[in-house]
Amino acid sequence: MKKAFLVLTLGLLATAGVQAQLLYRISGKDLKAPSYIVGTYHLAPATFVDSIPGLRAAFAATEQVYGEVDMLETLKPENSSKMQETMMLPEGQTLSTLLDKNQMERLNALLRELMGVDMNNEAVAQQLGQLKPMVLEAQLTLLLYMKNIQGLNPYDLIDTYFQREASKTGKAVKGFETSDFQMEILYGSPLKEQVDGLMCFVDHYQEAAEMAEFITAAYFSQDLEMLGDLNEEEQESACGSSDPENSEKLIYERNTRWVKAMPSIMAEKPTFFAVGAFHLCGERGVLHMLEEEGYTIEGVRK
Repeated sequence: MKKAFLVLTLGLLATAGVQAQLLYRISGKDLKAPSYIVGTYHLAPATFVDSIPGLRAAFAATEQVYGEVDMLETLKPENSSKMQETMMLPEGQTLSTLLDKNQMERLNALLRELMGVDMNNEAVAQQLGQLKPMVLEAQLTLLLYMKNIQGLNPYDLIDTYFQREASKTGKAVKGFETSDFQMEILYGSPLKEQVDGLMCFVDHYQEAAEMAEFITAAYFSQDLEMLGDLNEEEQESACGSSDPENSEKLIYERNTRWVKAMPSIMAEKPTFFAVGAFHLCGERGVLHMLEEEGYTIEGVRK
């Protein structure tokens, strides 16, 4: 990562309060009542909702909640079991059969740094050794990010909060995508590509740690513009550039599908949308695309 960029980021985050904005009102065109959209951070605690001005009033003014996926549906035992199977390597394969000796040594060195143990421990090998490489990378990334959020409870996060509260009050909860679709996007790439991605993470762990720290700070400063800059910087990093189609698949193609679906959703009922903040950023972000469709987008200040 470019050190000059990080130094500049530190200075900008110090003054981010002036432009802090994560919650937006969607109105105009043919809408009878406004809808709202908030940028989330998949590891932000549920308690952070009280730091977003106007959020509770916006939530109360809507009749249904849309997330990237219906997370309450994924928690059902039959779906949870299916997701677990998707995250595992095919029968007969383990990480030790996918990685060569040198790769395993590098991975074990990072595991010892993060967890104090490695795959030479039988319990660790049994727990982690059958995971797909991208799943293990996601687990290691979670450990990395949790270092920046003290007291984080991974079972009480902001995305789940909105859907849980909607369910309590009788509001419909829906998702733009199915869990099967998300799992395919996240963990469906060829295993060789997954190995390359995991090893890139292992070899550039310090760079990833720096990026995690700055993304966390930018989100809690509610600086959407800086999050967009950090996303671009991440894609230009050593691991981001290893897959030039990564942003298209994970962000921009999904943005296009969501914006196409939103008009009919909002026309049906005033809706509270909660999606990852990266999806709101930039000219190809959901906010700008909605404006191009003729909607009025306004930041909610109180």
